[in-house]
Amino acid sequence: MKRYFVVLCMFLLLCGCGKSDENVVKKFQDKIEKNDSYILKGNMSIVSNEDTFVYNVEASKSKDDYYKVSLVNQTNDHEQVILKNKDGVYVVTPDLNKSFKFQSDWPNNGSQSYLLDILVKDVLNDDNIHIGKEDKKYIQCRVNYPNNNVLYSEKIYLDKDYGVEKVEVLDQDGNVKITFKVSSINYKPKFDDDYFKLESLITETEEEKDNDIKEESDKEIEENKEEQDKSENTSNMLEDIIYPLYIPENTELSTEDTISTDNGNRAILTFSGDNPFVLVEEVSQRFDELEIIPVNGDPLILSDSIGAISNNSLYWTSNGIDYYISSNSLDSNELVTIAEGLTGSSVIVSSEK
Repeated sequence: MKRYFVVLCMFLLLCGCGKSDENVVKKFQDKIEKNDSYILKGNMSIVSNEDTFVYNVEASKSKDDYYKVSLVNQTNDHEQVILKNKDGVYVVTPDLNKSFKFQSDWPNNGSQSYLLDILVKDVLNDDNIHIGKEDKKYIQCRVNYPNNNVLYSEKIYLDKDYGVEKVEVLDQDGNVKITFKVSSINYKPKFDDDYFKLESLITETEEEKDNDIKEESDKEIEENKEEQDKSENTSNMLEDIIYPLYIPENTELSTEDTISTDNGNRAILTFSGDNPFVLVEEVSQRFDELEIIPVNGDPLILSDSIGAISNNSLYWTSNGIDYYISSNSLDSNELVTIAEGLTGSSVIVSSEK
């Protein structure tokens, strides 16, 4: 009789836990889905090799499923913006007056630790979620990062009202690779008419620059022009080639060329062997007018930059240098691994183009 009683108690306990888990998920889902727009602020830490990169993040979503995510690197104040509106998906670098344009399913084609509705999708897509409690209640589920197979699961920490306080993205060994800490959430934002327009990002930056120029005296402007003329011939020159820390097995550097361009120079490194690829490096150029570059691929957040990735190529800017990797042999995960090992040692100020 005792044995049956114990079995019955265990059964009821298990059933109770299952129901409790369902309640947590349902309350979390309802919390997010009843709000069709939001502005989320926080900071995101990304661990890459032995370095940690930290971004200030502001992520916005409208009831029309438009998105605007601003990421500012705390080390160098370099800002990039991922924007989705009726015209497509963009990765904008305001300081360079440059944007990639994608025909992409972003953000629905993968996990995004800083978008509330995508976190809900991650939870609902996993049939084996785990509800736990450390210092805070959390939901743990699998993640989907198509271009980074190191990332395996995430813990979504909830407050007492089932809102998101923190998200940790872990590898298969349980090591935290990405941490997003929420500082504030506005569930009832009011967006200006041009908030999700591409032009608003560039116009705002240009107006600020114009105002700064107007405040200078004629003498200061002339002095600045002279200094710019003196340095124009050298500021676009790539002085040091950055070599990748990771090279695929049975692959080695076979040729290294530096060619002159209208705006400076360009380094072209060719790697041959079982997994050949080409790496191109040059100093970033700032355009006078908005330059929109069509890309057949998706936005990709690297450790210190947002890049553009396709089936066989990856383009990104890091510390004032534009990088481009192309290969018909490497998959996207290996392209990302090579990219993560390429980081310039200093910020190079780009000149206008």
